[in-house]
Amino acid sequence: MNAQSLIIYKFSNLYHILEELRLDLNFNILSADNHNTLNEIFKNLDNYLIITNKEYSNIDHQFVLNHIPINIFKLIEKINIEFLKVQFNNQSEVKVNNYIIDLNAREILAKDIKLKLTEKEIKTITFLSNSNKPVSVDELQEKVWSYQSDIETHTVETHIYRLRKKILNTFNDNEFIISKKNGYQIK
Repeated sequence: MNAQSLIIYKFSNLYHILEELRLDLNFNILSADNHNTLNEIFKNLDNYLIITNKEYSNIDHQFVLNHIPINIFKLIEKINIEFLKVQFNNQSEVKVNNYIIDLNAREILAKDIKLKLTEKEIKTITFLSNSNKPVSVDELQEKVWSYQSDIETHTVETHIYRLRKKILNTFNDNEFIISKKNGYQIK
């Protein structure tokens, strides 16, 4: 995992205070005083948090510190909590082909279009996308639905049919989940 980086944006007093404590902190401290510098800094970072003293609408991973003075230990605790939130949100997104699956919101996104999915649909998509070969109906029944493979049911086929229909209607994509002779696959 990349080191955590705290970018202090247009808040030089805080930067100087945290800079003095640098050795006792578990994150890198960087400073940016304009938007170009900020963009240059975080384009090469994966795990970052931007701390500001006022909210900027065009900045992600932002923590606004507008209630000061604040106890320094309380501030460090809040920063660590914000890093955990950023990490949680980053882990919740899975890329599958041209789509982003938001596991927390149970949505699939493409080109600013969102589609709500059920938990089973999310599990089906992630299971299929993690397989390099077609997945049989029996394997999906066992791994996604926790059914025994000797039970006669069309649950998998019905769910796949409905999921394909939802994706076709929303994204006009008829090739997301494909049928193979020995199962289903996401290319």
